[in-house]
Parts: sequence; C-alpha cells; structure tokens
Amino acid sequence: MRFVVTPPATVSAPVVGTEDHFPIHRIYCVGRNYEEHAKEMGFTGREPPFFFLKPADAMVPVEAGTQASVPYPSLTHNLHHEIELVVAIGKGGKNILAADAQHHIFGYAVGLDMTRRDLQNEMKKQGRPWCIGKAFEHSAPIGPITPAAQAGDVEQAEIHLQVNGQDRQRSHVSKLIWSIAETIEHLSAAWELQPGDLIFTGTPEGVAAVVQGDTLTGGVAGLEPLSIQIS
Repeated sequence: MRFVVTPPATVSAPVVGTEDHFPIHRIYCVGRNYEEHAKEMGFTGREPPFFFLKPADAMVPVEAGTQASVPYPSLTHNLHHEIELVVAIGKGGKNILAADAQHHIFGYAVGLDMTRRDLQNEMKKQGRPWCIGKAFEHSAPIGPITPAAQAGDVEQAEIHLQVNGQDRQRSHVSKLIWSIAETIEHLSAAWELQPGDLIFTGTPEGVAAVVQGDTLTGGVAGLEPLSIQIS
C-alpha cells in the first residue's frame, strides 16, 4: 500500500518492568468525577457522567524515573493542571457491565489532563464545543502503565499533585463519584471500547494555574509517579 503522506508513528506508553509499550487508540476523559472538584467548578451532586476526548498524539509518555518537558501552549493565559488516575483498556467491548469491567482493564497509570481554562470557559459561555481547551498538543502527560495485577487496590489509593514541591491536589480514588467499573459501563454504552484506549477518570479538588518553569510531580499510591516541567 502506498500512502500520499507519511503515516503518523504509533503513540505508546511504557509498561512498568518490561521493554513493552502500550499502543494508544483513543483517550477518553471523565468530567467532574470528584464531588469537591465539581463544587469548585460550580456544580454539586451525582450528575450522570459525561465524557470528552483527546487525540492519541496529545499524550506525552514519561519513562519511569525521568522528567518530561511540556511546552506552555499557545493562546492561553490560564493553563491548569488536573491530576488523574488513568485506566488502560486491554480488552475491548460494547455495553460492558460494571460487574465485568475489571476483565477489560490492562493496567493503570498516573496522568495529567492539562487544560487551557480560559479558552474552555469562553467556549462554555458561547455554548460551543470546548475541544480547544482540552484537546491540544502535549495536553495528556502520562507515566508508565502498571499492569493491573501489580497495581494493588487502586480504588482506595491516595492521589496527589505537587507544584514546585508544594501540595496542590490530594485526595483518594475512593472519592470518585462514578467508580472505575461504573465509568467503563457508561462509556462502553456510548462507544465500543478498543484495546489501547485510555480513560482519564477525573481529578480531585485543587486545580489551579501553572506557569513556565513550574515543576509538577503527581502520583497515585502503588503506581509509578509522573513528573513534568512546563517549558
């Protein structure tokens, strides 16, 4: 087969303890999935989950023990961090029941949903899609993926983010409004999940702006930490 332009390279994330990489198909993100974050964004209660997507090549894979440089994006003056537990799907499916969701998970990682908040808010005011606030280059840094069997009890794990060594976000995955299994059930009712999909499960309270030169270090207990510097 001959292509008229060079096909893009496969985007992938490293797998902990191996030379293997996890190829990325799609990146799904869950909005407002921690109650306290929902409140700081002006919402309350257990709303039905909603989703948005990032392109696979928005991901910035960060090897264990390293720090990635992430450029400050164009057009924004209010770049926000959102630390998240990321679920890597190893077995696809449609209309997956929450009770069966665990069988579809390959592993877990720590991710950052970087957000051009000013652009997102402006699109919201106009009732327009806010892809420009979420789905830009380098907006999804992710650490190495830990296979599920090695990850421990992620649903009870602490999740945290420090900026320049100071706490910004600290909570527990147990505070998710919609659990990992429930999220997979809802998500797979709307899309047929595929091996290689990532699910950013939501961020706890404490989101705030970062600037050039800031160092962000995030973690979920039991998983490899993630470190980036805004350049």
